[in-house]
Amino acid sequence: MLSYITEVLFNEPQGRPLALFQFGVSLTFLCMFVYAWSVGDAGATRWLLFIVVGTALSGIAESLPESRRQAAGVLRFAGILVLLILVAAPFVDLEFIIGG
Repeated sequence: MLSYITEVLFNEPQGRPLALFQFGVSLTFLCMFVYAWSVGDAGATRWLLFIVVGTALSGIAESLPESRRQAAGVLRFAGILVLLILVAAPFVDLEFIIGG
């Protein structure tokens, strides 16, 4: 199992199409946050910023050249970690993320 995770995490970057998709998803969530902020409800949607950062880190990892496998793996791991923090926030009682 660990070898599979290492193989997937430190695989060659998938290239431009996947990176553009992930940047598009990140931009979509950022637009949702900006809209919520503009109507005065940004406090309840801070969790969107974690999704923005997680998907942007994955997009950056996929846009790297093929020779940068380790850097892509580190960025993928950081993106997964950010998203896992978002998932764990209600259980660990992180009020600043889930908006109290």
